[in-house]
Amino acid sequence: MSAARRPGNNRGGKPASQRGPKGAATRSTGPKGAAPRSAGPKGAASRSAKPTRGARTTAPPARQVREKGLGGAQVEGRQAVRELLLSGARRIHEVFIANDMDHAEVLDDIAELAHDLKVPVREVTRRQLDVVSRTEASQGVVARAAELVDVDLDELCTPAPNRPAPFLVALDGVTDPGNLGALIRTAECAGVTGVVLPKHRAVHVTPTVTKAAAGAVEYVPMALVGGLPAAITAMRARGVWVVGLDAGGDESIHALRLGDEPVCLVLGAEGAGLSRLVRERCDVVASIPMAGRLGSLNVSVAGALAIYEIVRRRS
Repeated sequence: MSAARRPGNNRGGKPASQRGPKGAATRSTGPKGAAPRSAGPKGAASRSAKPTRGARTTAPPARQVREKGLGGAQVEGRQAVRELLLSGARRIHEVFIANDMDHAEVLDDIAELAHDLKVPVREVTRRQLDVVSRTEASQGVVARAAELVDVDLDELCTPAPNRPAPFLVALDGVTDPGNLGALIRTAECAGVTGVVLPKHRAVHVTPTVTKAAAGAVEYVPMALVGGLPAAITAMRARGVWVVGLDAGGDESIHALRLGDEPVCLVLGAEGAGLSRLVRERCDVVASIPMAGRLGSLNVSVAGALAIYEIVRRRS
């Protein structure tokens, strides 16, 4: 992404995440400030007894699921599958685990959560798992679930009672799934209340996105919009202050004057930056000052710096 310019000091904040032992998340799995969620639906058994690995049924992977909207029907990676089970936000059809995996606590946790939710856990060979996996490294775990449900843009723009004003991130033509997943993960950690994705010429939630997001797709509401320029116009009409991030920005991201109003940060495509129509509709276009020899940052890195700078200035 070309969301940076020279000269100046790169003073972007470093995202922080609190992880538990062996990569397990230690934060609450529900919305910030809410009580921890139960691992299963009402009436589900408590997580007391761990099922043995040998008790699982061996079965070949099913056919790949075709995704039509937001996506997310296939979840890959240990942490992503664990958060899918913990969130209880959507129906989970089955979990596949390679039968030659070294023992790890997160695998026991996945099996235990799935048992409580009555989700079938099937041991398969690594070759069988590779056939159905759509990422380069699934970490030996793949889950099938109902697609993520997108929310209405108006809902994302509406302040929730007794909560901070909405903080949204909109993506203008981002097509790399690894970047999208990393951005969603940063957004969740920073307290972003929603992500806006265009329906066309942009990546949605693929298995690579779910793995890179490490479970964040279960907690960050996302809206699909027909066109980002029209969506920005609609957000501004709802009182949202729209900040574009681009190398040719009018001012430094560190000089933004933000109050307690709703805000949306718009990130441009890898390389191309913001499109002309999107740029014209933003209230302000800012850049990240650069002091080195290179003239640009990866969109997920630039997005992380800008997200945390907005968090800092709003607080």
